[in-house]
Amino acid sequence: MSRQNTDQSYGSITKTFHWLTALLILSAFPLGYFATELAEQIQSSGFDGSQAVIARATLLFSLHKTLGVAVFFTALLRILWAITQEKPGLLHPDRKLEAWAAETAHWVLYGAMVIVPLSGWIHHAATDGFAPIWWPFGQDLPMVPKSELVSKLFSTIHFYAMLLLGAAILAHVAGALKHHVLDKDSTLLRMLPGRRALPQPPAQTHSALPFLSALLVWAGVLAGSSALYFSASDKGTTAAPALRETVEGSGWSVESGSLGIEVVQMGSAVSGSFADWNAKIAFEEPAAPGPAGEVEVTIAIPSLTLGSVTDQAMGADYFDAETYPSATFAAEIVQIEDSQYEARGTLTIRDQTVPTTLPFTLDLEGDTATMSGRTEVNRLDFNVGTGTQDEATLAFGVNITVDLVAHRAQ
Repeated sequence: MSRQNTDQSYGSITKTFHWLTALLILSAFPLGYFATELAEQIQSSGFDGSQAVIARATLLFSLHKTLGVAVFFTALLRILWAITQEKPGLLHPDRKLEAWAAETAHWVLYGAMVIVPLSGWIHHAATDGFAPIWWPFGQDLPMVPKSELVSKLFSTIHFYAMLLLGAAILAHVAGALKHHVLDKDSTLLRMLPGRRALPQPPAQTHSALPFLSALLVWAGVLAGSSALYFSASDKGTTAAPALRETVEGSGWSVESGSLGIEVVQMGSAVSGSFADWNAKIAFEEPAAPGPAGEVEVTIAIPSLTLGSVTDQAMGADYFDAETYPSATFAAEIVQIEDSQYEARGTLTIRDQTVPTTLPFTLDLEGDTATMSGRTEVNRLDFNVGTGTQDEATLAFGVNITVDLVAHRAQ
Protein backbone atom coordinates (compact mmCIF):
# COMPACT_ATOMS: atom_id res chain seq x y z
CA MET A 1 0.00 0.00 0.00
CA SER A 2 1.36 3.42 -0.96
CA ARG A 3 2.01 5.92 1.79
CA GLN A 4 0.91 8.75 -0.50
CA ASN A 5 -2.57 9.57 -1.71
CA THR A 6 -3.44 9.08 -5.38
CA ASP A 7 -6.36 10.35 -7.42
CA GLN A 8 -7.99 6.94 -6.83
CA SER A 9 -7.36 6.18 -3.16
CA TYR A 10 -5.98 7.38 0.14
CA GLY A 11 -2.48 6.38 1.21
CA SER A 12 -1.58 4.42 4.33
CA ILE A 13 -0.63 7.53 6.35
CA THR A 14 -3.93 9.26 5.61
CA LYS A 15 -5.84 6.09 6.51
CA THR A 16 -3.91 5.77 9.78
CA PHE A 17 -4.70 9.38 10.71
CA HIS A 18 -8.38 8.84 9.80
CA TRP A 19 -8.94 5.74 11.91
CA LEU A 20 -6.76 6.93 14.82
CA THR A 21 -8.75 10.18 15.00
CA ALA A 22 -12.01 8.23 14.86
CA LEU A 23 -10.88 5.94 17.68
CA LEU A 24 -9.81 8.86 19.91
CA ILE A 25 -13.00 10.87 19.32
CA LEU A 26 -15.36 7.93 19.78
CA SER A 27 -13.55 7.09 23.04
CA ALA A 28 -13.71 10.68 24.32
CA PHE A 29 -17.49 10.98 23.76
CA PRO A 30 -18.66 8.35 26.31
CA LEU A 31 -15.95 9.34 28.80
CA GLY A 32 -17.17 12.95 28.73
CA TYR A 33 -20.80 11.89 29.03
CA PHE A 34 -20.34 9.63 32.07
CA ALA A 35 -17.93 12.09 33.74
CA THR A 36 -20.53 14.86 33.37
CA GLU A 37 -23.22 12.61 34.85
CA LEU A 38 -21.02 12.01 37.90
CA ALA A 39 -20.21 15.74 38.16
CA GLU A 40 -23.92 16.57 38.28
CA GLN A 41 -24.35 13.98 41.02
CA ILE A 42 -21.46 15.49 43.00
CA GLN A 43 -22.86 19.01 42.61
CA SER A 44 -26.36 18.04 43.67
CA SER A 45 -27.65 19.02 47.10
CA GLY A 46 -28.14 15.38 48.08
CA PHE A 47 -24.55 14.28 47.43
CA ASP A 48 -23.08 12.54 50.48
CA GLY A 49 -19.43 13.30 49.71
CA SER A 50 -18.61 9.75 48.59
CA GLN A 51 -14.88 9.58 47.95
CA ALA A 52 -15.38 6.72 45.48
CA VAL A 53 -17.72 8.83 43.32
CA ILE A 54 -15.31 11.80 43.34
CA ALA A 55 -12.36 9.56 42.45
CA ARG A 56 -14.33 7.96 39.62
CA ALA A 57 -15.37 11.36 38.23
CA THR A 58 -11.78 12.59 38.43
CA LEU A 59 -10.51 9.53 36.58
CA LEU A 60 -13.08 9.86 33.79
CA PHE A 61 -12.50 13.60 33.37
CA SER A 62 -8.72 13.15 33.25
CA LEU A 63 -9.10 10.42 30.63
CA HIS A 64 -11.48 12.60 28.61
CA LYS A 65 -9.20 15.65 28.75
CA THR A 66 -6.06 13.66 27.93
CA LEU A 67 -7.74 12.06 24.93
CA GLY A 68 -8.96 15.51 23.88
CA VAL A 69 -5.40 16.86 23.83
CA ALA A 70 -4.36 13.79 21.83
CA VAL A 71 -7.19 14.49 19.34
CA PHE A 72 -6.02 18.10 18.98
CA PHE A 73 -2.44 17.25 18.09
CA THR A 74 -3.43 14.29 15.92
CA ALA A 75 -5.84 16.56 14.04
CA LEU A 76 -3.14 19.18 13.45
CA LEU A 77 -0.79 16.53 12.04
CA ARG A 78 -3.61 15.08 9.94
CA ILE A 79 -4.49 18.48 8.46
CA LEU A 80 -0.84 19.33 7.75
CA TRP A 81 -0.43 15.98 6.00
CA ALA A 82 -3.65 16.45 4.01
CA ILE A 83 -2.42 19.82 2.72
CA THR A 84 0.58 18.12 1.14
CA GLN A 85 -1.43 15.31 -0.47
CA GLU A 86 -3.49 14.84 -3.58
CA LYS A 87 -7.19 14.46 -2.78
CA PRO A 88 -8.93 11.48 -4.44
CA GLY A 89 -11.72 12.64 -6.71
CA LEU A 90 -15.42 12.06 -6.03
CA LEU A 91 -16.91 9.04 -7.80
CA HIS A 92 -20.11 10.94 -8.58
CA PRO A 93 -19.15 14.60 -9.08
CA ASP A 94 -22.20 15.06 -11.30
CA ARG A 95 -24.45 14.82 -8.21
CA LYS A 96 -23.92 18.46 -7.33
CA LEU A 97 -25.97 18.69 -4.13
CA GLU A 98 -24.62 15.42 -2.75
CA ALA A 99 -21.05 16.41 -3.62
CA TRP A 100 -21.50 19.80 -1.90
CA ALA A 101 -22.95 18.16 1.25
CA ALA A 102 -20.18 15.57 1.42
CA GLU A 103 -17.39 18.13 0.99
CA THR A 104 -19.01 20.53 3.48
CA ALA A 105 -19.29 17.76 6.10
CA HIS A 106 -15.63 16.96 5.43
CA TRP A 107 -14.57 20.54 6.23
CA VAL A 108 -16.91 20.76 9.24
CA LEU A 109 -15.23 17.62 10.61
CA TYR A 110 -11.77 19.11 10.09
CA GLY A 111 -12.82 22.22 12.00
CA ALA A 112 -14.40 20.13 14.77
CA MET A 113 -11.23 18.11 15.27
CA VAL A 114 -9.49 21.36 16.23
CA ILE A 115 -12.22 23.53 17.79
CA VAL A 116 -13.81 20.91 20.07
CA PRO A 117 -10.62 19.82 21.90
CA LEU A 118 -9.14 23.33 21.88
CA SER A 119 -12.24 24.90 23.45
CA GLY A 120 -12.24 22.18 26.12
CA TRP A 121 -8.55 22.77 26.76
CA ILE A 122 -9.08 26.53 27.14
CA HIS A 123 -11.96 25.85 29.56
CA HIS A 124 -9.62 23.63 31.60
CA ALA A 125 -6.70 26.09 31.53
CA ALA A 126 -8.82 29.10 32.54
CA THR A 127 -9.93 27.58 35.84
CA ASP A 128 -8.53 25.67 38.78
CA GLY A 129 -9.87 22.31 39.79
CA PHE A 130 -9.46 18.59 39.85
CA ALA A 131 -8.94 16.14 36.99
CA PRO A 132 -5.61 17.16 35.47
CA ILE A 133 -4.45 16.35 31.94
CA TRP A 134 -2.07 13.40 32.15
CA TRP A 135 1.12 14.79 30.67
CA PRO A 136 4.27 16.51 31.98
CA PHE A 137 3.78 19.94 30.39
CA GLY A 138 1.52 21.62 32.94
CA GLN A 139 -2.16 22.51 32.88
CA ASP A 140 -2.05 26.09 31.59
CA LEU A 141 -2.10 27.54 28.08
CA PRO A 142 -0.20 30.62 26.88
CA MET A 143 -2.35 33.78 26.79
CA VAL A 144 -5.25 32.04 28.59
CA PRO A 145 -5.91 33.85 31.90
CA LYS A 146 -7.42 32.28 34.99
CA SER A 147 -10.90 33.65 34.49
CA GLU A 148 -14.34 32.37 35.42
CA LEU A 149 -15.83 34.15 32.40
CA VAL A 150 -13.31 32.65 29.96
CA SER A 151 -13.73 29.21 31.47
CA LYS A 152 -17.53 29.19 31.32
CA LEU A 153 -17.65 30.80 27.86
CA PHE A 154 -15.39 28.14 26.36
CA SER A 155 -17.23 25.42 28.25
CA THR A 156 -20.39 26.55 26.43
CA ILE A 157 -18.57 26.67 23.08
CA HIS A 158 -17.13 23.21 23.77
CA PHE A 159 -20.62 21.80 24.40
CA TYR A 160 -22.24 23.15 21.23
CA ALA A 161 -19.18 22.41 19.09
CA MET A 162 -19.32 18.85 20.43
CA LEU A 163 -22.96 18.57 19.33
CA LEU A 164 -22.00 19.72 15.84
CA LEU A 165 -19.12 17.23 15.82
CA GLY A 166 -21.53 14.43 16.73
CA ALA A 167 -23.95 15.49 13.97
CA ALA A 168 -21.13 15.71 11.42
CA ILE A 169 -19.87 12.24 12.36
CA LEU A 170 -23.36 10.78 11.94
CA ALA A 171 -23.73 12.48 8.55
CA HIS A 172 -20.27 11.27 7.51
CA VAL A 173 -21.00 7.66 8.53
CA ALA A 174 -24.46 7.75 6.91
CA GLY A 175 -22.95 9.01 3.66
CA ALA A 176 -20.28 6.33 3.63
CA LEU A 177 -22.87 3.59 4.26
CA LYS A 178 -25.14 5.02 1.57
CA HIS A 179 -22.30 4.80 -0.96
CA HIS A 180 -21.43 1.26 0.12
CA VAL A 181 -24.93 -0.25 0.52
CA LEU A 182 -27.12 1.70 -1.91
CA ASP A 183 -24.74 2.99 -4.58
CA LYS A 184 -22.45 -0.05 -4.25
CA ASP A 185 -19.44 2.05 -5.23
CA SER A 186 -15.88 2.21 -3.84
CA THR A 187 -16.11 5.39 -1.76
CA LEU A 188 -15.87 3.55 1.59
CA LEU A 189 -13.37 0.99 0.26
CA ARG A 190 -10.88 3.76 -0.51
CA MET A 191 -10.47 4.45 3.23
CA LEU A 192 -10.31 0.82 4.40
CA PRO A 193 -6.93 -0.85 5.08
CA GLY A 194 -5.43 -3.02 2.36
CA ARG A 195 -4.74 -2.83 -1.35
CA ARG A 196 -7.47 -3.35 -3.94
CA ALA A 197 -8.37 -2.39 -7.50
CA LEU A 198 -10.32 0.87 -7.51
CA PRO A 199 -12.08 2.76 -10.32
CA GLN A 200 -10.67 5.92 -11.85
CA PRO A 201 -12.76 8.93 -10.72
CA PRO A 202 -14.16 11.16 -13.46
CA ALA A 203 -12.30 14.35 -14.31
CA GLN A 204 -13.38 17.14 -11.96
CA THR A 205 -12.41 20.33 -10.20
CA HIS A 206 -12.77 21.00 -6.47
CA SER A 207 -14.91 24.02 -5.63
CA ALA A 208 -14.24 26.41 -2.74
CA LEU A 209 -17.97 26.53 -1.96
CA PRO A 210 -17.99 23.59 0.56
CA PHE A 211 -15.09 25.17 2.48
CA LEU A 212 -16.92 28.51 2.63
CA SER A 213 -20.12 26.72 3.68
CA ALA A 214 -18.26 25.00 6.55
CA LEU A 215 -16.83 28.38 7.63
CA LEU A 216 -20.35 29.78 7.81
CA VAL A 217 -21.50 26.78 9.86
CA TRP A 218 -18.68 27.23 12.35
CA ALA A 219 -19.17 31.00 12.51
CA GLY A 220 -22.82 30.35 13.37
CA VAL A 221 -21.97 27.81 16.06
CA LEU A 222 -19.29 29.97 17.67
CA ALA A 223 -21.40 33.14 17.58
CA GLY A 224 -24.57 31.34 18.66
CA SER A 225 -22.99 29.50 21.60
CA SER A 226 -21.30 32.72 22.77
CA ALA A 227 -24.60 34.59 22.55
CA LEU A 228 -26.37 31.84 24.49
CA TYR A 229 -23.72 32.01 27.21
CA PHE A 230 -23.93 35.80 27.64
CA SER A 231 -27.72 35.71 27.50
CA ALA A 232 -27.85 33.07 30.23
CA SER A 233 -25.29 35.01 32.28
CA ASP A 234 -27.36 38.19 32.10
CA LYS A 235 -30.52 36.35 33.16
CA GLY A 236 -28.69 34.63 36.00
CA THR A 237 -27.24 37.84 37.39
CA THR A 238 -29.06 39.14 40.44
CA ALA A 239 -28.35 42.28 42.36
CA ALA A 240 -26.17 41.41 45.34
CA PRO A 241 -25.91 43.61 48.41
CA ALA A 242 -22.84 45.82 48.58
CA LEU A 243 -21.52 44.16 51.69
CA ARG A 244 -18.26 46.04 51.69
CA GLU A 245 -19.88 49.38 52.32
CA THR A 246 -19.44 50.99 55.71
CA VAL A 247 -21.19 48.96 58.39
CA GLU A 248 -23.26 50.98 60.82
CA GLY A 249 -21.34 51.50 64.02
CA SER A 250 -18.02 50.65 62.42
CA GLY A 251 -15.11 52.96 63.03
CA TRP A 252 -13.49 52.08 59.68
CA SER A 253 -14.82 51.54 56.15
CA VAL A 254 -13.25 49.06 53.75
CA GLU A 255 -12.33 50.77 50.49
CA SER A 256 -10.99 47.71 48.69
CA GLY A 257 -9.99 44.19 49.57
CA SER A 258 -10.18 40.49 48.92
CA LEU A 259 -11.11 37.48 50.99
CA GLY A 260 -9.71 34.31 49.49
CA ILE A 261 -9.35 30.61 50.24
CA GLU A 262 -7.10 27.92 48.84
CA VAL A 263 -7.68 24.17 48.99
CA VAL A 264 -5.61 21.28 47.66
CA GLN A 265 -7.59 18.75 45.64
CA MET A 266 -5.97 15.74 44.02
CA GLY A 267 -2.58 17.29 44.78
CA SER A 268 -3.39 20.56 42.95
CA ALA A 269 -4.00 23.92 44.62
CA VAL A 270 -7.40 25.44 43.86
CA SER A 271 -7.82 29.12 44.71
CA GLY A 272 -11.03 31.04 45.12
CA SER A 273 -12.53 34.12 46.70
CA PHE A 274 -15.72 35.51 48.23
CA ALA A 275 -17.25 38.41 46.34
CA ASP A 276 -19.60 39.56 49.13
CA TRP A 277 -18.51 40.22 52.69
CA ASN A 278 -18.35 43.07 55.16
CA ALA A 279 -16.18 44.00 58.10
CA LYS A 280 -17.23 45.98 61.17
CA ILE A 281 -13.95 47.34 62.55
CA ALA A 282 -13.29 49.23 65.79
CA PHE A 283 -9.55 50.00 66.03
CA GLU A 284 -7.16 52.41 67.71
CA GLU A 285 -3.42 51.97 67.50
CA PRO A 286 -2.20 51.20 71.05
CA ALA A 287 0.72 52.96 72.68
CA ALA A 288 2.21 49.54 73.53
CA PRO A 289 1.59 45.96 72.40
CA GLY A 290 -1.78 44.74 73.60
CA PRO A 291 -5.51 45.09 72.84
CA ALA A 292 -6.22 47.37 69.86
CA GLY A 293 -9.87 46.89 69.02
CA GLU A 294 -12.41 44.44 67.63
CA VAL A 295 -13.53 43.14 64.25
CA GLU A 296 -16.59 41.28 63.05
CA VAL A 297 -16.65 39.90 59.50
CA THR A 298 -19.77 38.53 57.80
CA ILE A 299 -19.29 36.44 54.66
CA ALA A 300 -21.90 35.48 52.05
CA ILE A 301 -21.08 31.84 51.30
CA PRO A 302 -22.93 31.68 47.93
CA SER A 303 -20.65 34.45 46.63
CA LEU A 304 -17.70 32.03 46.60
CA THR A 305 -16.03 31.17 43.31
CA LEU A 306 -13.64 28.22 43.55
CA GLY A 307 -12.59 27.28 40.06
CA SER A 308 -14.28 24.24 38.55
CA VAL A 309 -15.40 22.97 41.97
CA THR A 310 -17.55 26.00 42.90
CA ASP A 311 -20.85 24.12 42.61
CA GLN A 312 -19.43 21.15 44.50
CA ALA A 313 -18.33 23.46 47.34
CA MET A 314 -21.90 24.74 47.72
CA GLY A 315 -23.24 21.18 48.19
CA ALA A 316 -24.68 19.64 51.34
CA ASP A 317 -21.47 17.83 52.34
CA TYR A 318 -19.38 20.98 52.02
CA PHE A 319 -20.54 24.53 52.80
CA ASP A 320 -24.22 23.60 52.41
CA ALA A 321 -24.86 27.16 51.27
CA GLU A 322 -28.61 26.71 51.06
CA THR A 323 -28.87 25.86 54.77
CA TYR A 324 -25.99 28.03 56.02
CA PRO A 325 -25.75 31.04 53.67
CA SER A 326 -23.30 33.04 55.80
CA ALA A 327 -20.18 32.65 57.91
CA THR A 328 -18.88 34.99 60.62
CA PHE A 329 -15.54 35.79 62.19
CA ALA A 330 -15.63 37.77 65.45
CA ALA A 331 -12.33 38.60 67.12
CA GLU A 332 -10.33 40.89 69.35
CA ILE A 333 -7.47 42.75 67.64
CA VAL A 334 -4.17 42.48 69.52
CA GLN A 335 -0.90 44.18 68.61
CA ILE A 336 2.08 41.84 68.96
CA GLU A 337 4.85 44.23 67.96
CA ASP A 338 5.17 47.21 65.63
CA SER A 339 3.09 46.34 62.54
CA GLN A 340 2.44 42.73 63.60
CA TYR A 341 -1.08 41.99 64.85
CA GLU A 342 -3.40 39.09 65.55
CA ALA A 343 -7.17 38.82 65.36
CA ARG A 344 -8.09 36.31 68.09
CA GLY A 345 -11.63 35.05 68.13
CA THR A 346 -14.02 32.50 66.65
CA LEU A 347 -14.93 31.49 63.11
CA THR A 348 -18.41 30.13 62.49
CA ILE A 349 -19.05 28.05 59.36
CA ARG A 350 -22.16 25.92 58.97
CA ASP A 351 -23.22 25.12 62.57
CA GLN A 352 -19.68 24.93 63.97
CA THR A 353 -17.89 27.71 65.89
CA VAL A 354 -14.13 27.18 66.25
CA PRO A 355 -11.47 29.32 67.99
CA THR A 356 -9.38 30.91 65.23
CA THR A 357 -6.43 33.29 65.16
CA LEU A 358 -5.54 35.36 62.11
CA PRO A 359 -2.01 36.83 62.16
CA PHE A 360 -1.72 39.94 59.98
CA THR A 361 0.43 42.92 59.19
CA LEU A 362 -0.97 46.43 59.43
CA ASP A 363 0.49 49.61 57.94
CA LEU A 364 -1.05 52.88 59.12
CA GLU A 365 -0.73 56.16 57.24
CA GLY A 366 -2.96 58.79 58.80
CA ASP A 367 -6.56 57.61 58.41
CA THR A 368 -5.67 54.82 55.97
CA ALA A 369 -4.88 51.26 57.07
CA THR A 370 -3.48 48.53 54.80
CA MET A 371 -3.86 45.02 56.17
CA SER A 372 -2.70 41.60 54.94
CA GLY A 373 -3.24 38.32 56.80
CA ARG A 374 -3.21 34.58 56.33
CA THR A 375 -4.22 31.60 58.45
CA GLU A 376 -5.05 27.92 58.03
CA VAL A 377 -8.07 26.04 59.34
CA ASN A 378 -9.05 22.39 59.26
CA ARG A 379 -12.18 21.88 57.17
CA LEU A 380 -13.21 18.86 59.26
CA ASP A 381 -13.52 21.12 62.34
CA PHE A 382 -16.44 22.77 60.51
CA ASN A 383 -17.97 19.53 59.15
CA VAL A 384 -16.97 20.55 55.62
CA GLY A 385 -16.37 17.59 53.33
CA THR A 386 -16.75 14.96 56.04
CA GLY A 387 -17.45 12.37 53.36
CA THR A 388 -13.94 12.90 51.97
CA GLN A 389 -11.54 11.67 54.64
CA ASP A 390 -8.59 10.99 52.31
CA GLU A 391 -6.18 13.94 52.19
CA ALA A 392 -4.90 12.70 48.82
CA THR A 393 -8.35 13.55 47.47
CA LEU A 394 -8.99 16.75 49.43
CA ALA A 395 -6.51 18.14 51.97
CA PHE A 396 -7.78 18.90 55.46
CA GLY A 397 -6.04 22.27 55.65
CA VAL A 398 -7.68 25.31 54.04
CA ASN A 399 -5.72 28.54 53.71
CA ILE A 400 -7.59 31.80 54.28
CA THR A 401 -6.12 35.07 53.03
CA VAL A 402 -7.34 38.60 53.71
CA ASP A 403 -6.07 41.78 52.09
CA LEU A 404 -7.80 45.12 52.48
CA VAL A 405 -7.42 48.87 52.57
CA ALA A 406 -9.66 50.70 55.05
CA HIS A 407 -10.26 54.34 55.95
CA ARG A 408 -11.23 55.78 59.28
CA ALA A 409 -14.88 56.74 59.15
CA GLN A 410 -15.50 60.50 59.38
